Amino acid sequence: MSESLVVASATPEAQFGTIEGGGAKASPPSIAIRHRRGLSGSDIATITGLSAPAIIVFVLFVIVPVIVALYYSFFAWKGFGTPRYIGIKNYADTLQFPELGQWFVSLFSGGAHAPLPEFWAAVGHNGIIMVLSLVMQGPLAILVALLMNQKMRGRSLIRVLIFVPYVISEAIVGTGLHLMLQDAGAVNALFHSNIGWLSNPKIAMWTLMFILTWKYLGFAIILMLAGLQGIPEELSEAGAVDGASYWQIQWHIMLPLLKPTIKIWAFLSIIGSMQLFDLVFVIWGQYIASIAGVSTMAWYMAANGRLSGQLGLGSAIAIVVFFISLIVALLYQRYVLNRDTDGALTEAGDK
Repeated sequence: MSESLVVASATPEAQFGTIEGGGAKASPPSIAIRHRRGLSGSDIATITGLSAPAIIVFVLFVIVPVIVALYYSFFAWKGFGTPRYIGIKNYADTLQFPELGQWFVSLFSGGAHAPLPEFWAAVGHNGIIMVLSLVMQGPLAILVALLMNQKMRGRSLIRVLIFVPYVISEAIVGTGLHLMLQDAGAVNALFHSNIGWLSNPKIAMWTLMFILTWKYLGFAIILMLAGLQGIPEELSEAGAVDGASYWQIQWHIMLPLLKPTIKIWAFLSIIGSMQLFDLVFVIWGQYIASIAGVSTMAWYMAANGRLSGQLGLGSAIAIVVFFISLIVALLYQRYVLNRDTDGALTEAGDK
């Protein structure tokens, strides 16, 4: 943005000075007034050229698929033939409001509980995964990152080994763990037990959380470690000079300065939890996940849409999942991430 500076003074005396007592009185400093003009043609062309590729990719791979899914969500369609318009029936089948109402009535009636509709059970599982991922991975990642931030032998090798599970394909991890954790798998054979790691509804969710923690903890550690290394060492050294212990320095200096990194990681973890599909589908398959209590929204969409030959229903489920994820992301952006920006703008205005 181009700017022009105009130097002005309040009075002629302020510009040239006045004579008092045979001497010249120093004039006050001139006032610089900035006049801002609009963007020039070259600025607009530069901004357009730099942003156009990203906008085109976003429109083609996000906006267009959402619009196409929204269109087909009002039709009964198997992927071939002529789609048949059925209105909002796919959304009614997805949201299952009559069944959800019966579940609420049975919940407060004191009688036998009606089963929670399958889609809403999947939504609840996503919520459980989201909360447990934050609770289990966050503190552990911060602790390991604090330890890894110290100078030690083999630190680079340890970082690589920690990050290896994250870069392994989910299909490979899921296939291997499915073979190991099934009832006749290597884990039960090793411990001479018959535990249903994958089939028992009371254990399956904890099995999934152990797998997710092992798989994605390395990413959280590397992210926290990058945030710690961006903190000046002079701050911890000053705390040590003042007599603070190692853990006092970490708690009162390092962790508060690490909050922006923690918020970004939490946001990525929440979005990943809402989109979880591949590990659940590879390990539990198309039908067992619902029985074991580890079904997710994305799994429900694939199982009842594409794999069942009901692409119209799958499109409706995709639209519902899209808006649920969008609302969660916007709420986090509004009430968590924006606080840092608002605080920075307030401090800048005060200065």
